Amino acid sequence: MSLETIVREQPTATEPAASPARRRGAVAFLRGRTGHAPVLVNAVRVALVLVWLGSWELAARTVVDPFYYSMPSAIWDKLVIWFTEGTSQGTIWENIAVTLEEAVLGFVIGTFAGVVLGVLLGRSRFTAEVLAPFIKGANAIPRIVLASLFVIWFGLGMSSKVATAFVLVFFAVFFNAFQGAREVDKVLVDNARILGASRWDLMRTIILPSATSWILASMHVAFGFALIGAIVGEFTGADKGLGILINHAQGNFDAPGIYAGMLITTVLALVAEWLITKLERRLTSWRPQPTAQAAGL
Repeated sequence: MSLETIVREQPTATEPAASPARRRGAVAFLRGRTGHAPVLVNAVRVALVLVWLGSWELAARTVVDPFYYSMPSAIWDKLVIWFTEGTSQGTIWENIAVTLEEAVLGFVIGTFAGVVLGVLLGRSRFTAEVLAPFIKGANAIPRIVLASLFVIWFGLGMSSKVATAFVLVFFAVFFNAFQGAREVDKVLVDNARILGASRWDLMRTIILPSATSWILASMHVAFGFALIGAIVGEFTGADKGLGILINHAQGNFDAPGIYAGMLITTVLALVAEWLITKLERRLTSWRPQPTAQAAGL
């Protein structure tokens, strides 16, 4: 029996049945009592990180060669140098800003194009069948390799990096938006048409809301692809950016520099994930809340 059922079926003998607000409060209280405490969860997470870093540091000082595998203390020293003294390509903030701008532009343009084309083709079966082999062929192209071609087309400036990020984001969003538009309840669409809904009304009130979950799910991984595209583009040719810092560290056999660049990139991706999660909750607030077990995933 669920917690909601327990609360709903237990009014007191002297009081009327609990109001919806009181029931929700009681359910939240019971979940807090029966679920894992956030402090405990965070403590275990911190402990796992400390054990991992401590094992790495110990192994680098006793077993493995730190020249190849580095160590947490050396990576921390590299980060301190970058954030206090700067890098060979200017301040670390300038390099972060360049990579972030390239990734955000590629993410926004790729997401917009993927949603528009995915939804339109998802609702037009004839057009989708005509274009299917071309889309599959384009998707089969190794998109990372396109970075070299984009340098020839757009030069060493920001445009080539944005283009690389765009192609990585576009297909990730397109296929989800396409499937989301295909999964719309046909009965619901037919009923709306009977009531006189226009194509724009259907798109605005039924199709897009139904496909929102699919689109947002793709956005969680799409920004990571955008960062990959920006960094790969910088590897191909650039004068600033996290990619060029990692590339220079690789050329100098500077393992701490490579790890430091990876760590900064990971932090950027996690911040973007947090923002997208906030957006998802705001856009899907009309949906029923997930169960307690699913909410923890």
